[in-house]
Amino acid sequence: MVMDMTAGDPIKRILRFFIPVLLGNLLQQFYSMADSIIVSRFLGVDAFSGVSATGALNFLILGSALGICSGFAIPISQNFGAGDHAALRRYFANSLYLAGALSVLIALVTGLLSPQILTLMGTPKSIFPYSLTYIRLIFFGIPATMLYNLLSGVLRAVGDGRTPLYMLLCSTILNIFLDLLFILVFQTGIAGAAIATVLAQLLSGLLCAMVVYRKFDILHIRKGEGRANVTIMRHLLNIGVPMGLQFSITAIGSTILQASVNSLGSQAVAAIGAGAKVQFIFTSPIEAVGVTMATYCGQNLGARRIDRVRVGVRRITFIMLAYSIVAFGAQSLAGRQIAQLFIDSGEVEILELATHFLNMVVGSSFLLALVLIYRNAIQGLGFGRISMVAGLMELMGRTFVAFALVGAMGFNGACFANPAAWICADTVLLPIYLIIVKRLQAAAKQSGASTAEIRSE
Repeated sequence: MVMDMTAGDPIKRILRFFIPVLLGNLLQQFYSMADSIIVSRFLGVDAFSGVSATGALNFLILGSALGICSGFAIPISQNFGAGDHAALRRYFANSLYLAGALSVLIALVTGLLSPQILTLMGTPKSIFPYSLTYIRLIFFGIPATMLYNLLSGVLRAVGDGRTPLYMLLCSTILNIFLDLLFILVFQTGIAGAAIATVLAQLLSGLLCAMVVYRKFDILHIRKGEGRANVTIMRHLLNIGVPMGLQFSITAIGSTILQASVNSLGSQAVAAIGAGAKVQFIFTSPIEAVGVTMATYCGQNLGARRIDRVRVGVRRITFIMLAYSIVAFGAQSLAGRQIAQLFIDSGEVEILELATHFLNMVVGSSFLLALVLIYRNAIQGLGFGRISMVAGLMELMGRTFVAFALVGAMGFNGACFANPAAWICADTVLLPIYLIIVKRLQAAAKQSGASTAEIRSE
């Protein structure tokens, strides 16, 4: 079901779109948690640490692929908002060609170079075999991951957040089943967890493709619309590559930090790995708001309703401030207990470290909310390259912590990395957003577009 976000009360539209995206994010976290719990309980803490040690590298590569797919979806949302469905389909066809070629290239390069990358990161020898087996298989499965992310991004671009959620639910159930099948029955060890994840992602993508074919006539490519077009591909790459680089820049900082954490030993790796899993539970609503704002701003830019962009972004910022306060309270009460899903209750020192990490990152979650709201708004408005400045600021923040604080303060320094990165990004994102909106509003007034104040319906 498509959703037009260019009319009606902005917050009602945003929240209606946000809910299935949030549920999808929570499913993805449950998806990841199921892998980690099964690995931890049935393969041991070293295997869990091995998977955790690949987290930053995983984010670096898969995050870049996700960013590219998200960028490809932005012109589609803009053409949907403008009512130009023929152009929408031409962009859709060319995004498929580009995503297919890029996914194969990325999979081959990263899969073959995995040993060298893990060595450069200083992955502890005791967990190196686990890390290598897991991440290499995940990388070779990148085409399956990109298929789901591209199609889900396109569906969200036309206002459908429910179909990706339903497809993800099916793949989550399959992933858990396959994890248990490969690890307990076939005794494939850490490789089974990676294979299960790739197969489940492939199912998600195939199910999305089936739904697009059967139910979304707006995305059915007509005669002459499916031709490869250099101009369209260039436009897609001009948006998608900067968004992919945005993820890469952020992840490079995380990878540098991970290398510093690796030097603290496997207990620190396990603590941050478990803490990150719990953190994502509490920050999933913030992540979902970011995805929502990219679509919301893209559609309204296409409809030339910059007034709606301004009102929607302002209101959702205050809502996320309230949520961040609630999230910190909930984490304080339940964070340690949730961490015990990944770490045995007897590992008291690791649990203490994980709890300290959670207090720092969830307590700073409003800083993350500002990053995701304003960065995605800027990208939805078509200024993906400018938002890369925020990524560079995040890189500077994490790199400073990695080289200056982890050595001096140990684990305490590592816990400060994310808040430091978010502060650095926020200092540039907010003024950039205000400048862009002011200029777009001025252009809309000159062209006679509506800039009436929004009233709740």
